[in-house]
Parts: sequence; C-alpha cells; structure tokens
Amino acid sequence: MPNYSLNVDGTPQTVQAEVDEPLLYALTDKLKLKGPKFGCGLAQCGTCTVLVDGKPVRSCVTPTSAVVGKPIRTLDGLAKNGQLHPVQEAFVHEQAAQCGYCSNGWIMNSVALLEKTPKPTQAQIKQAFTNVQCRCGTQIAIMRAVKRASDTMTPNAKA
Repeated sequence: MPNYSLNVDGTPQTVQAEVDEPLLYALTDKLKLKGPKFGCGLAQCGTCTVLVDGKPVRSCVTPTSAVVGKPIRTLDGLAKNGQLHPVQEAFVHEQAAQCGYCSNGWIMNSVALLEKTPKPTQAQIKQAFTNVQCRCGTQIAIMRAVKRASDTMTPNAKA
C-alpha cells in the first residue's frame, strides 16, 4: 500500500492507503477525524463533504490519491484557538440541527459558499445546497444560519 502526503486542516499528514481508497476512510479511520461522516457512499447526501482547494468534495467517492498536494479542510479544523467558525456559531445560534448527523455537509458547503460569495442571495444559498440531504427537516433553520453567518463574516476571510 502506498503512502500519501496530505495537507489536512493546515497540517501535513501521511496516510497509507490503496490507490482507490476513498478519502473519507483516510480521514476517519486513519486520521481519526470526526467531521466527515459516511452517509450514502454514493456522493448523493453530502454528509462526507470536505473542502479541497476551497471547493466542496464528496470524500466518500474521492480517492485519497487524487488529493495529494491539495489543501483539505474539514469540520474538525474550522474552529481556531477555541473559537468556532462563524458558520458553526450561526448553526448553534439558529439551532440548525436536530440529530446533527448531516451537519458536516451543510456546514462545509456553507463555508465554501460564503468564502466564494460573502453575501449570497436566497437563490444562491439554495443552489449551494443542491444534493445535501437532511432527513430531520431542519433546512429552514440552516438557511437562517447561513444568512446569519454571511452577516458576521469578513468578506473573503478564511477562518
């Protein structure tokens, strides 16, 4: 099994993985991260979303070998110095989770959206969440959380 050098949340990491092994398994099984979750395994639900080069990527279908040398950001790395990321704070304030299993996908897609489009319209927010699933029905609270975060974030600032 080859070794792969990854940059996860700003920290160099080396993982041993098969060429086609999903990034999700490298992050959760080998690096013991708690943010990305296994949902559907088919890139349909978004629970496994991480940011690669600032773009949302479904880690359940992305081979670990495909992200070598690219910055990978996870939910685990969003908080800095004990301070939640503005999107995380907004999700807490708006109580935008019921069971919370899907929160990783919603939060990571929100971060990507707000870093690209600091003041998105309602339509842009909805578009960013295409194919992100929540079975508990907290989508309205999630939309409020994204709006709240967009009002508090510094434009183009990566927290």
